[in-house]
Amino acid sequence: MILDTARLLLFPALMAFAAASDLFTMTISNRVSLALIAGFVVLAVLGGMGLHDILLHFGAGAAVLVVAFGCFAMGWVGGGDAKVAASVALWFGFDHLLNYLLYVSLLGGALTILLIQFRQWPLPAFLTGQAWLNRLHDKQSGIPYGIALALGALIVYPETEWIKAVGLTHLAMR
Repeated sequence: MILDTARLLLFPALMAFAAASDLFTMTISNRVSLALIAGFVVLAVLGGMGLHDILLHFGAGAAVLVVAFGCFAMGWVGGGDAKVAASVALWFGFDHLLNYLLYVSLLGGALTILLIQFRQWPLPAFLTGQAWLNRLHDKQSGIPYGIALALGALIVYPETEWIKAVGLTHLAMR
C-alpha cells in the first residue's frame, strides 16, 4: 500500500514542483534532481526491479545527461533543466525515453512560441508588481523549459511500469 502510494505521488509531485519552480524563479534546485534519483533507487529496490534493469535505467539517465549538458554548454537549456531531464530518463529507462523526448520537444516548442507571443505585448499595469511575471515577460529572459520537461513526464508516466504495477482497485476500495 505504501509502495503504491509512493509510486502514484512521488514522481508527479516532484515534476509539479520542478515546473512551478522554473515558472516562478527560472531555476530548478539540484534537490529536485537528487530527490528524483533517490526516489527511483528506493522504489526500484523496494519494488523488486532487477540489477540489470536498474543499470539500464541508469544508462538512459546517463545518455540524456551527456546530451543535455551538451545543450547546456551551447546555451540552449539551463543546467537545472539538463539535470531534471536526466533524472526523468532514469525513471523511464529506454522503454519510454523516446516518447518522453518527443513530448518534451513538442511541448517545449509550443511553450517557446507562446512566450514569444506573450513577450510581444506590454504587460498590463496591474501585473507589473509580480517579479516572476516580469521575469517571464522579459525578452532577454530564457524559456522555463522545466515546464515542458514536467508536462512531458506527466504525460508519459501513466504508461510506465511504475503505474502499471500499482493495484488501483486496492486503493479505490479504501
